[in-house]
Amino acid sequence: MKRPQGRGLESARKHIASCLTELESILKSADFLRSCFDESCEGDIDDKTTASGFEPIGFDAMLNSRLSAPTPPRAIKILSWKKAVEYFVKLLHDLDVICSYSLDPHLESLLRFVVQFQKSQPDLVARSHLQLLLVQDGKLYGRDPFFAVINKAAALPEATKNHDIQKNESFLQLGMLVMNLLKILCTNAAWQRRKLGKFLQDWRVIYVQLELAFRNEYGEVSSSSNDENTCMKIFQHILLWVEEQTFWIAFRFLILGFELELYSTGEYCMVYWYLYAVLIKLAEKTHLMMAVSHDTAKRKGKKKKDSPKDLARESRIPPAVLFLQCYICLAEGLTMMLAALRNEIPVFHGPSPFNTEHEKFVQHFELLQRACIPDHVSYLSYKESTTHARFSTLAMYNYFKDAQRIAKEVKSSFSNDPERLAELRKLEQVAEHNSVAQNVICRLGALDPSLKVSFEFSHHPFFATVVVKRS
Repeated sequence: MKRPQGRGLESARKHIASCLTELESILKSADFLRSCFDESCEGDIDDKTTASGFEPIGFDAMLNSRLSAPTPPRAIKILSWKKAVEYFVKLLHDLDVICSYSLDPHLESLLRFVVQFQKSQPDLVARSHLQLLLVQDGKLYGRDPFFAVINKAAALPEATKNHDIQKNESFLQLGMLVMNLLKILCTNAAWQRRKLGKFLQDWRVIYVQLELAFRNEYGEVSSSSNDENTCMKIFQHILLWVEEQTFWIAFRFLILGFELELYSTGEYCMVYWYLYAVLIKLAEKTHLMMAVSHDTAKRKGKKKKDSPKDLARESRIPPAVLFLQCYICLAEGLTMMLAALRNEIPVFHGPSPFNTEHEKFVQHFELLQRACIPDHVSYLSYKESTTHARFSTLAMYNYFKDAQRIAKEVKSSFSNDPERLAELRKLEQVAEHNSVAQNVICRLGALDPSLKVSFEFSHHPFFATVVVKRS
């Protein structure tokens, strides 16, 4: 797996398959080893550190902890024999997933692969191997310069990937940011979230630097040469792509908070409200990026006249944007429902004995606020958006039905993408359950004091399912 440019991945897969076969044989040998001892073994065999269940001869499991340098006292639990074998089986499966990756040069596909890989909660060893594969000698997979990767991601023509503009200091820094982003995404969830929050400011700064460089170079130009037009196009595409990427990082930062259980039920309203604000901007930038990409492909094809079918296709909202729109509807629906519950049922959201709502807002979103992501979003705007939410206004519009409708409509567009298809099914389930729950709350919420509303993540990792019960 350590061979440069992923040349040893096929060989590694053969070794992984061989290792898994050996581990299977080891597991099967447990019954034989236990039968070799006449006396019965005391206690549960699953907790023993050997297959036979007896203490190993000439081995002290706690020897290293007694000989280690002075450290704070800590309990070291030795894995049982069965759990140790299971650990290696999972590690080998995770390594096999890495080895089976196609080394796709498209950054969007790569980011989705890394995020999907992290869902299986891989071990440090597997994550380290993934990072070593992605970033080698300052290049993607050790072969693609990061400017060329950014060039492709920003929907620029292939010819611009070797342009001299890549020597510009701002573009060199942008390449470093993309490289660091990949490294950060390979870390554990807690470290990843901490680094992404601080990392957002770097992306905001690089955007400002690129924008200033663009204005200084081309702000006053009325007629320009072909080379200057090319430079201008590179700047425009990459500025838009940097914005889209910044909002994607902000989205990742927020949803990792659910995985790490950093939000309490009383804070869900502000979290979904902020998530909604970020998703709106992400969808907007993604739509613009896709329009630019379509325009580039159209010019490359040199089509003289558009047919009515092509014009109709262009006017449709792209499936990737509709996918984000489904997220937006769910986030907005949960925000308004939580706000209405807070405003009409005092028991649902009482004052915290430790800190105010404003202090909680600052604690959760300070890093986003420092980077002005999104612009003009503050605690004041959050309060203005949610203060007047009531069950009566909630009944007027059901955002969950919109989410359900979009999820159903867009499924056919992702028939060849099993990951997104599975995600859409989860979103549809959340939307369906929450739509019913909203109707019940609107009908009985203010009238029935025995009605209890709770939130669980049984269908989706970060969009809560509303559960309504009578106590």
